[in-house]
Amino acid sequence: MIALTKKVEEALEQIRPYLLADGGNVSLVEITKDKIVKLELLGACKSCSMSMMTMKAGIEESIKRVAPEITGVEAVNVKATV
Repeated sequence: MIALTKKVEEALEQIRPYLLADGGNVSLVEITKDKIVKLELLGACKSCSMSMMTMKAGIEESIKRVAPEITGVEAVNVKATV
């Protein structure tokens, strides 16, 4: 699980500059035994109306590119509005 956490952190480091440029950030909370990544959206990402799209199109894609074994990505502090 440590190697998987390292892969996820590396993926987050790749996308973090884009989030920071818009006043946001992201923090890894946990990776569940079902290989679901739980993230906390920080700063502007927490209240942005586009945060769910950012999660799916940006963050999840980046994570799955380096760690295809991940089954899903969820924000622990954002409610889905879809």
